[in-house]
Amino acid sequence: MISTGAQTLYILRHGETESNVQRRMQGSRRDTALTPLGREQARTVAGILKRNEPDPSRLAFVSSPLMRARTTMEIILGELALPNKIYLRDDRLTEIDCGDWDGLTILEARDRDPRTFDHRATDKWNIRIPNGENYSDVATRVESWVGDLRTHTLAVSHGGFLRILRGLFLGLSAQQMSDLDEPQGVVFRVRGSAIERLEAP
Repeated sequence: MISTGAQTLYILRHGETESNVQRRMQGSRRDTALTPLGREQARTVAGILKRNEPDPSRLAFVSSPLMRARTTMEIILGELALPNKIYLRDDRLTEIDCGDWDGLTILEARDRDPRTFDHRATDKWNIRIPNGENYSDVATRVESWVGDLRTHTLAVSHGGFLRILRGLFLGLSAQQMSDLDEPQGVVFRVRGSAIERLEAP
């Protein structure tokens, strides 16, 4: 298990993208624009923060460098009446590298390499996506980033990253991490190792 120590962390997945609608893998190499629903989800997140964080201006803001995360962050900052360029970018927050499968549907990825696909399904911690990452690779980035937290923070990242981060805070196995959902339009608040899921009323 990992911990934020005395810091409060608000972390979320970017809003819905065109690739999400098409059910295509979208890792660190592929970036598609937010849909209108994705933009609305970012505004929803800003409302969640207003209700749960007395002073959003006290937070540090950091985003994955991928455009879908940055766009989500800038919409949130605009809704909070904060300058939309005050956030930092951190490569450690980027999505899992989907390698040769980036841009493919699940069925397309399995058709391309059924043996590797099925092998990875049983051990995502150790088996890498061809020319990509495994869960252990992402966990190393998560642990490094969380270990550097020095202030209360709002972060925008990605579904796979957030799934692994939540699993590490909760002390889950790789299979349990894989079974977690990847919601959009919600915020996870982490204090120490305790995670709360914050949603719109």
